[in-house]
Amino acid sequence: MASPRTRHRDSDKTIQASSIIKLDHFILATRDSGYKGTTSAIAELVDNALQAGAQQVHIWIAKDPESEVHPLMIGVQDDGDGMDAPTLRQALRFGGTTRFNDRSGTGRYGMGLPNSSLSQARRVLVHTWRRPSPILMTYLDVDEIASGKMTEVPEPRVSDLPDWCPPLASKTGTLVVWQRCDRLDNRRVSTLANKIEDFLGRVFRYRLWKDLKLTVNGSRVRPRDPLFLRAGTTPAAAKLFGDVMEYELQSMTSNRSGGPTGKVWVRFSELPIQDWHDLSNSEKRDLGVVDQPIVSVVRGDREIDRGWFFMGGKRRENYDDWWRCEVRFDPVLDEWFGITHTKQQVRPVQELLGVLANDLETQARALNLRVRAAHQGLKLRSQTAASEQRASDREQVLAPLPRPNERERKAFGSAVAHHPTLKKWSADPVDPKSARRFAIVDGTPDRDIFFDVIRDTGRLAVILNRGHLFFRRVYAPLVESDRLEDKALKASLELLLLAAARAESVLVGTNARAVLKRFRREWSTVLAAYLRA
Repeated sequence: MASPRTRHRDSDKTIQASSIIKLDHFILATRDSGYKGTTSAIAELVDNALQAGAQQVHIWIAKDPESEVHPLMIGVQDDGDGMDAPTLRQALRFGGTTRFNDRSGTGRYGMGLPNSSLSQARRVLVHTWRRPSPILMTYLDVDEIASGKMTEVPEPRVSDLPDWCPPLASKTGTLVVWQRCDRLDNRRVSTLANKIEDFLGRVFRYRLWKDLKLTVNGSRVRPRDPLFLRAGTTPAAAKLFGDVMEYELQSMTSNRSGGPTGKVWVRFSELPIQDWHDLSNSEKRDLGVVDQPIVSVVRGDREIDRGWFFMGGKRRENYDDWWRCEVRFDPVLDEWFGITHTKQQVRPVQELLGVLANDLETQARALNLRVRAAHQGLKLRSQTAASEQRASDREQVLAPLPRPNERERKAFGSAVAHHPTLKKWSADPVDPKSARRFAIVDGTPDRDIFFDVIRDTGRLAVILNRGHLFFRRVYAPLVESDRLEDKALKASLELLLLAAARAESVLVGTNARAVLKRFRREWSTVLAAYLRA
């Protein structure tokens, strides 16, 4: 008959063979799941610190004195509430949290600390303190778990902070240290620090605007606004497009009417095409204009995901680099957005798409058209120089233009104030030998007139109506074409328009001008009628 000790050992083996989790395999497998990279994993630790009431979070990246193979280690120190011994052990268990499914903070399931840490490092140590009590420390080690040496979170023991850690400035707090970091995105301290600053500055921008102090190797993390609306490390150069859209939805966790509700706020911004269009591709990339996600999804005050969301049937085009969208929602609506436990991804349910997609697609298409028109205008501006120069060269053989009257000066000033290209053009000094005396630009001078004429002393501009059928059917295709014959035809058409505008300006008298404007309106109406299918 087997001894009690043998029976107990056999019983342990049976339990291990049928346990829900095979611990050694689970730890190795979970390292490959969940986090997109080092920055996302560190953001998880910042989430934990904020949920613990931290006002300051300091991130340290340094050489690991204990590992030659994996030279970097990372520490994340906060001034949050700290933990007692039982809570500390729970914090390193997968799913071991005292705040399970609590939506008041950024975490909900207790997976963040161990999962994020072991996704980047083979060993994680957690120090925590509530002075005057001593500092407590425990750890997890991938190699010890895989070998079967570690089967549970070790009992916390009293410990000092590492020598490299600054002296304690807070009565409570936590320090998480990653050692033997074998999965970091970069091996250079400076490169990794810059990436972490950029990422955290964007993801936690709302908290940084409010009260959070966040540093990386002593450098203050500045908020980064992907909509370019607020000043900071990104220029506040964009403009809000349209009104902020607001939606109220009932939580999907409640099956009864009158349950908890939350709100979704959507806003769009329009980037300054006129100012940034001529920048090089590398400059646009450094600013964050090109090759960037368009939609930022924010849960509470923390960005969760970026991409191309809620745009219905609209596909992304290059023109869409020039606008941004933010979708912000209350955490009670997590199920609508399909939030994952790593807080890196949204998977909106079909019902949410039904609520948002039509409105957001409409705004996106309107912005796309505005950007397209602006680019077309800039391309037009860059191509009209030859025609403007030709007209300027011939001024010497023509009778001088009469001086504009007060009404014409006011019309000129109003047009310049509302048109960026004209504003730039009018700021340059008048040079009789330069094409700057004339300008051909696009705009919306009048719904029915194909072109309008404005002038000041020594300057004359033709404003083409991009909404007119002749512009869309005839002129715009010539602007877009690279064929030599189309370029020549476009130049001839521009000279025809400049000649008509100049001839009109020679005629003096209010009655003459009124008759000519009526003529242009009637001519434009007939022209559109002839072109309409």
